[in-house]
Amino acid sequence: IKEGYKNYLDIRKFVYEDKNKPLNLMDMAVIGMKSLRKKGKLDDLDISDEINACSIVVPVDIDGEMVDYLIMFKNETHNHPTEIEPFGGAATCLGGAIRDPLSGRSYVYQAMRITGSGDPRTKIEDTLDGKLPQRKITLGAASGYSSYGNQIGLATGQVSEIYDEGFLAKRMELGAVIGAAPKENVIRETPLKGDLIILVGGRTGRDGCGGATGSSKEHNEDSILTCGAEVQKGNAPTERKIQRLFRNKDVSLLIKRCNDFGAGGVCVAIGELADGLDINLDNVSKKYEGLDGTELAISESQERMAVVVDKDDADKFIALSEKENLEAKIVAEVKEEKRLRMFLNGRAIVDVKRSFLDTNGVTQYADVLVKEPTIDNYFERKVEDKEIKELFLDNIGKLNICSEKGLVERFDSTIGAGTILLPYGGKYQASEEEGMAAKVPVLKGETKTATLMTYGYNPKISRWSPYYGAAYSVVEAISKIVAIGGDYKKVRLTFQEYFERMNSRESWGKPFQALLGALYAQEMFETAAIGGKDSMSGTFKDINVPPTLVAIAVCASNSENVVSKAFKKTNSKIVYIPHTRKQDEMPDFELLKRNYEKINSIIKKGYVLSSSTVKHGGIAEAISKMSFGNKIGFKFTNNISKENLFASSYGSFVLEIKQDAKLDEILKGIEYSVLGETQAEPIININGVEIEIDKVYEKYEKPLEKVFRTKTKTKYETPIENLYEEPNKKHSILNISKPKVFIPVFPGTNCEYDSKKAFERAGGETDVMVFRNLKPTDVHDSIEEMVKRIENSQIIMLPGGFSAGDEPEGSGKFIAAVFRNEMVKQAVLDLLYKRDGLMIGICNGFQALVKLGLVPYGDIRDMKKDSPTLTFNDIGRHSSRMVTTKIVSNKSPWFNNVKLGDKHTIAISHGEGKFTAPKYVVDELMKNGQIATQYIDFQGNPSMDIDFNPNGSINAIEGITSLDGRILGKMGHSERMGDCVAINVPGEKDQKIFKAGIEYFL
Repeated sequence: IKEGYKNYLDIRKFVYEDKNKPLNLMDMAVIGMKSLRKKGKLDDLDISDEINACSIVVPVDIDGEMVDYLIMFKNETHNHPTEIEPFGGAATCLGGAIRDPLSGRSYVYQAMRITGSGDPRTKIEDTLDGKLPQRKITLGAASGYSSYGNQIGLATGQVSEIYDEGFLAKRMELGAVIGAAPKENVIRETPLKGDLIILVGGRTGRDGCGGATGSSKEHNEDSILTCGAEVQKGNAPTERKIQRLFRNKDVSLLIKRCNDFGAGGVCVAIGELADGLDINLDNVSKKYEGLDGTELAISESQERMAVVVDKDDADKFIALSEKENLEAKIVAEVKEEKRLRMFLNGRAIVDVKRSFLDTNGVTQYADVLVKEPTIDNYFERKVEDKEIKELFLDNIGKLNICSEKGLVERFDSTIGAGTILLPYGGKYQASEEEGMAAKVPVLKGETKTATLMTYGYNPKISRWSPYYGAAYSVVEAISKIVAIGGDYKKVRLTFQEYFERMNSRESWGKPFQALLGALYAQEMFETAAIGGKDSMSGTFKDINVPPTLVAIAVCASNSENVVSKAFKKTNSKIVYIPHTRKQDEMPDFELLKRNYEKINSIIKKGYVLSSSTVKHGGIAEAISKMSFGNKIGFKFTNNISKENLFASSYGSFVLEIKQDAKLDEILKGIEYSVLGETQAEPIININGVEIEIDKVYEKYEKPLEKVFRTKTKTKYETPIENLYEEPNKKHSILNISKPKVFIPVFPGTNCEYDSKKAFERAGGETDVMVFRNLKPTDVHDSIEEMVKRIENSQIIMLPGGFSAGDEPEGSGKFIAAVFRNEMVKQAVLDLLYKRDGLMIGICNGFQALVKLGLVPYGDIRDMKKDSPTLTFNDIGRHSSRMVTTKIVSNKSPWFNNVKLGDKHTIAISHGEGKFTAPKYVVDELMKNGQIATQYIDFQGNPSMDIDFNPNGSINAIEGITSLDGRILGKMGHSERMGDCVAINVPGEKDQKIFKAGIEYFL
């Protein structure tokens, strides 16, 4: 550590011109970046005064043409709010992470969630005074984060909860997101005198007042009673509207500078935009009357933005905002005099010099004490004296190794139709992936460019030594990037620091040495943390959170190089590439870099079928999880010692290599050994001891099953399959060269981009319209506009989402109410029955079709007690994964391009997807061939097993049609498919329904 500190001082002298500048922790966090930039490294860094998130420039391949994109990523914590109000705190953690890259005009498309908790299995009676039960916190937080992300339309590609007794002090709630925007769409100019500042988005309320200061408060027994009002009330549909607005090039090019309403509200969001400002608080939109000047000035929000525009562009910006159903008001003007002034009721209530604000307050000093590790060396693991089978099963059942699938499935992982790796892969969707990977979202054309994101952190190493813990966090994160196909040299980092309350020399020493360890790793890998977030309030009485520096790694890559974890073939060679630590227990960075380069090279050449890093559970954990996905067995070729089987070895890899690869050639220059071979028999053979994979998985699944359920105990009737075949394909009486598809976007809709692309890829023309409802006149105008657009279309598509936020029993209600309007109703019926048109609704759209009666009756009618409906999943939570469905009727023209009995693997993501109806109605649907698709098992039979039927739909019904087949409603997201999408789950993803819909009119 002395050497590390000396290194820091040397770099500081090299980087900073002011030799007398006080040393601070923020300097230590960013000095790696400054040092590498000064050496000419980090040439992809996007430099700007405005950036609120990490930003790099990445060339994106769009149909063979390279286009520069800004890739922005950010991490955020809401530890204190989540501890006292789990749902709202976690929801605004994600909303806060999104708002930073969103303010940079990037479209946020993927999220990661890393949390820290005490054991959620702890009995309620053992809950500490002044605390919520750990189970209550962890389930409430999962619901809050997933609710916000699912509504806004964000694919959550990785979810991981880390358990440690230290997180009883205060939960860790961490979110990280990635956004992207064409570089040419983002301008950053210095605001000039006369420029106007517009507030766009949600209205201001008392919630969020003191949120930032609350996040850093000391937690005590009274916090859950007194701090609830500091937790913001999230409004995901409104932040989604801002995403749509800023994605519009015509809008983004009007914005000179933008800031989000994070900590400090108006004071900071607007106060930072220019040196001279007059702010009129009377113009700030309010949720309700009675707010005073302070409340208007400091209230935080995820759903508001402040933008600087030229005064001549203000009316245009406001008009474009209103088209997206967003309120926008001029609230401030840039002035020449460098003062910040705020006005309320025509009177100045704040009037301060900018020079005073720029002082950043009084400089404070603290002494730092760094202690040597005093407990046993973390890496010297002692293996218990047990039989190897018992040790193997115990290992996979440990709390930080076992399955969290029931937690992960709550989060939509497939929206955006760009997810390359689902969180769990293989035929059985049981091999948890090393990180997340998604294609960069482009509005037109196709791309192979992807972004990868991983994390690294082990609380036990960090408690032993924050210095080593931080270094190994970086190693773990970068190793995971390499395992899924990334190049370590392209990795950029962001850090999340979370420590106990700083009140002593020793407590200050923990983040100090963690930052030194992270700096050392940055220097060795020649990459840097280009952003981050900290929280220093993890103390409750005498309990402290473990010293925490989470390293989050991001890398751009080619989607075709992405590798998943599950074993793919039998008789494959499985090799182990070790990372042998240095004598002082620090990583051997030169060895790691050689290994990383070799692994990246052989992945690009196609030699690697599957890969895994070695983590806390050693080789035993890696082999088990690689076996789960496809239930492919494994046999160790030679005897392996217990110590080597279970040893933590961060930076080591287990790879499945193609059978025809010559190992000595492809792995020349690095150390490796052959662990064994995969085998068809679903057994793991260790030194002659055979363990069934099902037994291992049972042990893996059991520890958290009662907390995060994956099974239901509901008893069902056996579903019936009735194949209904019509010999001739159906075609429209019309002949239209480019059919037009009308796609309405209601508050809460989030699948419109995916639906639009699916139809355009099939050769259709799309017409997307935002339904506005902020004012009564907006509703009237929107209905009139809808009627005109329906009259000019041949197909109506109702995409998925969360209509009106999916209030209880509300899914699809708002959409149904609009379509019951007499003018809209008549336009729909004319399209269907006078112009031989088509209609389709998926997920939320299916719910609306059912509520309207369009399926199964083909008419808009009132619902009766015995009408079919869609209700809550039997498991009582949202479910997101892949399912397999079978075409059981070809009556509908939507299935003209498939055959009866065809099977498809498609994404589902819903909380209310259970189709239910009286038996006589189901019998009638079956008789008429209106049951279009059913959920099936691996044998192709309709199933009520939750592993195959995620919601408990009666008779395993996934999709139904109107009597004539021209209206289709289904739960599965058939639009979420494309090249390199969901590569880790086998099966045919394309149902060809969009192409069939277009070809109906050709």
